[in-house]
Amino acid sequence: MDLKGLLLDYAGVLDDPGDDPSGAPPLVEVARCVRGAGIGTALVSNAGGLREPDLADLFDAVVLSGAVGVSKPNAEIYLLAARRLGLEPGQCVFVDDLPRNVAGAVGAGMVGVHHCDVASTVTELAALFDLEITL
Repeated sequence: MDLKGLLLDYAGVLDDPGDDPSGAPPLVEVARCVRGAGIGTALVSNAGGLREPDLADLFDAVVLSGAVGVSKPNAEIYLLAARRLGLEPGQCVFVDDLPRNVAGAVGAGMVGVHHCDVASTVTELAALFDLEITL
């Protein structure tokens, strides 16, 4: 598998404080690490806007359903995010806390990761991208 893109949901994934709610949410740090390794990153959310506008600076692409007129789990939102990264869907991993959204991404041809907790998501992303991710 030649995975070159990571797409992350916001609510329930990027804002998950993990075991230490005092610092930056761990998956924000994971996004920085992955992007620093040369992997394209996208924020994909059904939100109309971001509560934290600076968050957009951490990603190569931001796809918000309120701005693009299509929402998860519709395949088009995942395909649009992949296109904005210049990638094919099969080169992308999508992470969401809702199984129906993960299923939508898998149906669009992506690798899906169901986010249940920070530790398991980090372990899975490290394996998929063959990266050492430490928090």
